[in-house]
Amino acid sequence: MTCKILILYFSRHGTTAVMANHIARGVESVVGTEAVLRTVPDISTICEKTADSIPEHGAIYASLDDLRNCDGLALGSPTHFGNMAAPLKYFWDGTTALWFSGELVGKPAGVFTSTGSMHGGQESTLLSMMLPLLHHGMLLMGLPYTEAALRETTSGGTPYGPSHVALEDTGLTDHEKDLCKALGLRLAKTAQALKTS
Repeated sequence: MTCKILILYFSRHGTTAVMANHIARGVESVVGTEAVLRTVPDISTICEKTADSIPEHGAIYASLDDLRNCDGLALGSPTHFGNMAAPLKYFWDGTTALWFSGELVGKPAGVFTSTGSMHGGQESTLLSMMLPLLHHGMLLMGLPYTEAALRETTSGGTPYGPSHVALEDTGLTDHEKDLCKALGLRLAKTAQALKTS
């Protein structure tokens, strides 16, 4: 019985996608789990503009079926003025059918973010992504301080979820990578426990 953990994210400059891949490594370190990477298309203020049906590179676009069929979810976004990016919010605004049917109720979920400055709203962005998950009845998971990287980090990382600070970006720090993997591991183990109980 395979557990599928959906890693759904929007990444404008690539850092959130890198974090998603580290979370996937944590997910797939648990035998019997599969990481499913998905993204969402950018949106535009130009009404005539539509996104290609398949992105040029990276993960394919998410569908409501990806949410229906997952056993757990990691949701990621860059920080935009202390909030999740508009394309990710737009996607969640289209999940009303899943809310009516209750198909996400009881599934474990966690959040992650990247920002361009140390005080760029990491924690408020993580909290903003938690709100639709709570409305869908998902079980929110963060990172406990038993994770050594959370106590030792001088860059990104919060108990609300993994984060990255892209000041003069040289990539994720070892602590940030460890925290991404830790979230994936926690989601995979929790989803397995819930599925087999």
